[in-house]
Amino acid sequence: MVSVLIPVAVLLFIVLCKKLPKIGGNVQVALVVAGILSLLLGKVFAPADWVAAFIDGLNRLAWIIFLSIFGSIYAETQSRLGVIDTIMGALKAKFGKFPRALVVSIILVLVLAGSLLGDAIAAGTVVGVLTVGTLAAMGLAPEYICCIIVMGASMGSIMPPITQAMALSSSLVGVDADPVLRMGYVTVSIVIILVCLYVVFFFIKKNMRPDRKVPGMSGADRYDGMKAGQILKSNWKALIPLIVLIIIVLLRTVKIGGSTFDLGPTILKNIKFGSGEDAPTLYSWLASTTILTGLTNGIVLSLLIVTVLACCFKRIRGDVGGVIKSGLGKVKTTVSIQVCAAFMLGCFYAGGQIDAVANFAVGLNSNVLKLGGAAAMMLIGMLTGSQSTAQNVVFSFFGPALVSTGLNATHVALAGAHLAASGQGMPPADLTTFVVAGIVGGMLGRKVDPLKSMILMIPMCIGFLAVGLLFLYI
Repeated sequence: MVSVLIPVAVLLFIVLCKKLPKIGGNVQVALVVAGILSLLLGKVFAPADWVAAFIDGLNRLAWIIFLSIFGSIYAETQSRLGVIDTIMGALKAKFGKFPRALVVSIILVLVLAGSLLGDAIAAGTVVGVLTVGTLAAMGLAPEYICCIIVMGASMGSIMPPITQAMALSSSLVGVDADPVLRMGYVTVSIVIILVCLYVVFFFIKKNMRPDRKVPGMSGADRYDGMKAGQILKSNWKALIPLIVLIIIVLLRTVKIGGSTFDLGPTILKNIKFGSGEDAPTLYSWLASTTILTGLTNGIVLSLLIVTVLACCFKRIRGDVGGVIKSGLGKVKTTVSIQVCAAFMLGCFYAGGQIDAVANFAVGLNSNVLKLGGAAAMMLIGMLTGSQSTAQNVVFSFFGPALVSTGLNATHVALAGAHLAASGQGMPPADLTTFVVAGIVGGMLGRKVDPLKSMILMIPMCIGFLAVGLLFLYI
């Protein structure tokens, strides 16, 4: 176990000791250093084996990396088409006289944005900025506004179809992601309902209205004075790619006639290299090609389809290069972390660390393993404010160890995603809260206490924690 403990300890030291010269707090460096140490301690010295380990790790996480890349490009098309702006305008027009219904609608819009972007910070910044004026006009304190935005975005980031948390946990335990995602729709929906009830009863009063003048902010926007139907009619065409994506996701998730229909893979399977029934297809070629196999994932292909559809709009078609460049720019940090995590994961397999932890776990009391691993994930999430860091540091060992004891791999993957999401939102270091607090404070010209917002989010975190523990014990 020494070969396991040393790389993990060094990884945590680099991530948590931010005063360390040059590399302190740098997650990418921490992941690479941990990977190198695992190879050295596993007596893997040949450069070719190091390259092979890196390729193996990339192959394991390829579809997650592609998911982030194409998800960000798709999100950029939706931002330029004004999709969320249109939806927010319609909701404000429809529910402006019903404060609780309006706030619940705002949360659901943030969830939708998070589920399509796959990232809480992206959803909180891109979409959250559109909700600040409405929430502030209702008389909510800045910390409550920040909390609502972060909770909606965070729940959306774990909600399928584009959910890095569930995708990563599924890959780390080597299980098909689709069953995990199907169950995730239900589990995350339960947390969303509980959070909405919490906000409705503890944040919102009946006499609140989104028409109060807010100092430093303009109370008007282009949809003021318009009815919900008029707003949707004015920009309904921009909603087509989103509607198509929802339909594709439903077809690949809900069984019709006893089976599901996955449009993306179906298209690739009908593109053949040659004639005849035995001719290889584009799908089979990609599926058998290292790393490119990630492009055969149904969710990734769904995003590609709707992104191509979005390019039919002149606003997107006229600047495809700019859309791609902007989308890649917004996800470059995430992708760099994923690539470094892939290196570390491949090294852990090549160095024998994964097998060592699995063998060690077999001799542990199951409750010690479950509760100890869950606590470790929570702690790392709380200290780093990052769901992906908690999963890469702890779940890469914790997940396979649980599976080796006989637990259902799908349940383990689902639990890992929820535990990571829970730890990420807990005080004192949630990154999304710090980012959103800065935006809210800047827009309102007031100081926002991010720690207070994190404390207000604890009920949501407890909900994720409860779901995670439940699936470790059923």
